[in-house]
Amino acid sequence: MNNARTEILKAIGKGPGDRAAIAAQAQRLRADACRPDRVNGPADAVFIERLRSPGIAATAERVATMRDFPDAVRRYLAVHQLGPSLALQPHPQLRALDWSGIETRGPIGTDEPVAVGLALGGVAETGSLVFHSSAVSPTLFCFLPLHHIVAVRASQIWPWLEDYADAIAGCVQPRNVNLITGASGTTDIEGTLVRGAHGPGWLHVVLISDAQ
Repeated sequence: MNNARTEILKAIGKGPGDRAAIAAQAQRLRADACRPDRVNGPADAVFIERLRSPGIAATAERVATMRDFPDAVRRYLAVHQLGPSLALQPHPQLRALDWSGIETRGPIGTDEPVAVGLALGGVAETGSLVFHSSAVSPTLFCFLPLHHIVAVRASQIWPWLEDYADAIAGCVQPRNVNLITGASGTTDIEGTLVRGAHGPGWLHVVLISDAQ
């Protein structure tokens, strides 16, 4: 019996000339798919809940506007007894904020204690942050710091991964796309947790409620 999946495979077999047919059938397959019951309620609320879940083990808070983000960073530094110094992702929206009392620098070091960034968005289904590499979003900011503090707008939280894919369809694609789900960690043979094995050991997400 024919279905969207078999029609996609047939179109692929015919060669690249049937790309439109493949795209159309892929859309049908997504529309008819039975998704697991993982997104109940507003996407931003589900996103924060997923971030705080034991499997992801990130921390998260919500602030009203982007202007409140530096204060959230100051609170995090104080709670974790970190010095007032950090690598700041070179995004104009971040550089325009008031970072008084905090030393900020553009280049990020290989042993960077703290870095602050701005994500393109997030996926509620998995609690993942989405980063597209660019001149204002260097990929190394996702991997080098021990503590990564990230702002993301509530209006840019997609319920499902497919919603993110639809949102960027037709856009110029970046060199790298990174979906970051929680902090980096691994366990040895005795079950001892080691943070920061292949990325930040601590992830703190600040959800910006305004839609600007």
